[in-house]
Amino acid sequence: MIQAIAFYLFAIVVIVAGAMTVSSRNPVNAVMWLILAFFNGAGLMVLCGAEFIAMLLVIVYVGAVAVLFLFVVMMLDIDVAEMRAGFARYWPLGFALALALAAEIVIAVQAWSVGGVQLARRAGTTALDKPNIEALGELLYSRYLFVFEGAGLVLLVAMIGAIVLTHRERKGTRYQNVSRQNSRRPQDATRNVDQPVGVGVEL
Repeated sequence: MIQAIAFYLFAIVVIVAGAMTVSSRNPVNAVMWLILAFFNGAGLMVLCGAEFIAMLLVIVYVGAVAVLFLFVVMMLDIDVAEMRAGFARYWPLGFALALALAAEIVIAVQAWSVGGVQLARRAGTTALDKPNIEALGELLYSRYLFVFEGAGLVLLVAMIGAIVLTHRERKGTRYQNVSRQNSRRPQDATRNVDQPVGVGVEL
């Protein structure tokens, strides 16, 4: 009974937080609602026995991704009124995406009504006495090693692309000359002076 109450509580909060995320007019409030949705999603994962995914939601998504979104939104100082001014231009694309998502939902419901998926034939089997984290790590670094490495390469390419797109050359900036710094001798950088008592330092 307690599990059912917790499930419905987490599920309702996730749905409400998701709806508020996409309907909030203030971007900062939208990010805060998104963080609330992540926390309750982590609670659902704990109820399912997937504590590793729950910790990923809290540590990675809430602790890194959502906080990064929040800092970016606060630093960019987005003008919501200016963004809404050109919203009418994108309604055909938005309508097409909505139709595609609705079609996917209909297909998913029909596939679910046909029958359950035989996961034992497709998923990697692990021992029942192993913890979730150990079983997941064993599958990732054995059966799905190349897929895992491919995902890492995709993230690396995305990171390099973001750096290239945001890189700007500023005029008047003095860059570091490593070879000149390494060739500099200690006697050229410092000067030993026998300073008399009561006399100021000459610059």
